[in-house]
Amino acid sequence: MVIIPLQAVPNQAVGVTLDGQVSQISLYQKSTGLFIDVYVDNVLVIGGVICQNINRIVRSLYLGFSGDLIFIDNQGDTDPYYTGLGTRYSLAYLSPADLLPGQG
Repeated sequence: MVIIPLQAVPNQAVGVTLDGQVSQISLYQKSTGLFIDVYVDNVLVIGGVICQNINRIVRSLYLGFSGDLIFIDNQGDTDPYYTGLGTRYSLAYLSPADLLPGQG
């Protein structure tokens, strides 16, 4: 598991290499929640996915993303909100080895 560094701002894009995948992660806060877009090599893998505590974001191998991403609430059990990014809420990359067999 790798923690991806985030800032406590409502909109941000982070470039990171995850298990050899050159990735860009865009996060944006709306009134209905925090949302994420994930790109690999400038190609959209998933877009407009709501971020929830301990709920896998990519989920499907056929999308071409190795591993998965999850948010972790370090102080309770609530869905992430931008003011807690990087402190209360951590974005974690789970490598294929971190997942159960067949999960990505």
